[in-house]
Amino acid sequence: MAFTNKDVMELRQKTGTGIMDCKEALTESGGNMEKAIEYLRMKGMATAGKKAGRIAGEGIVHAYIHADGAIGVLVEINCETDFVARSDDFKEFAHNIALQIAAYKPLYVSSEEVEQHVIDNERKILIAQAIDEGAKPEFADRMVEGRLKKYLKDICLLEQEYIKNPSLTIAGLLNETVGKLGEKITIRRFTKYEMGEGIEKKADNFVAEVNEQVAKMTGGAKEKAAEPAKAKPKAASKATAKPAPKAATKKETKPKAAAKKPAAKKTTTKK
Repeated sequence: MAFTNKDVMELRQKTGTGIMDCKEALTESGGNMEKAIEYLRMKGMATAGKKAGRIAGEGIVHAYIHADGAIGVLVEINCETDFVARSDDFKEFAHNIALQIAAYKPLYVSSEEVEQHVIDNERKILIAQAIDEGAKPEFADRMVEGRLKKYLKDICLLEQEYIKNPSLTIAGLLNETVGKLGEKITIRRFTKYEMGEGIEKKADNFVAEVNEQVAKMTGGAKEKAAEPAKAKPKAASKATAKPAPKAATKKETKPKAAAKKPAAKKTTTKK
């Protein structure tokens, strides 16, 4: 099957490989795009194997902070020369690895780093789960092998599926990058920070803090609201005191009217 320059450019965009390598891959695969990609991956793995004995003493420590500031990752990735360490392709690889760590939260770089007691403890837990699910004890040990492999895949970075391409593992991505850059590359170590991780905070303390903040914010408003409440009884006492003088005035006018009547009687007797 023949291929065109358009196919070469498409393969280069998908793999990031050089033009000559893309042409070679398409030639070997008869123009089949999927087989050409697989060819380049195999070539990258072979190249990585040849370079495995070299010393990778250069590299970078890449920092990634999640958008909301809740997760941070530091990862050290080594290569052979400072020239490659400064390249955009190497920096992009480091960024993608840090992004992978932030998203999938591995505990180790590879399965070789996992302590034996961690594996034994997980095996006991999985066997107990299998027995609870109805498996016979004599067969439970063999049944959990698949689950144990999945557990190691989840906690080991190199065995995880690549977040941007689930058909590729991080180990496969690493081999492709080695083939692309032409140097030995290793993911040496990483550290992940997550906001609040390992901190136990009681709900009571949280409520107390909220109430304290609310009290500070509303303290002035409460004092102002209390002043009108004290003034209302004073206004009421004044209102009740006003009718008393009026009632006394009415009582005093009645005797004056009675005193005028005798004066009228004296006038009639003189006639």
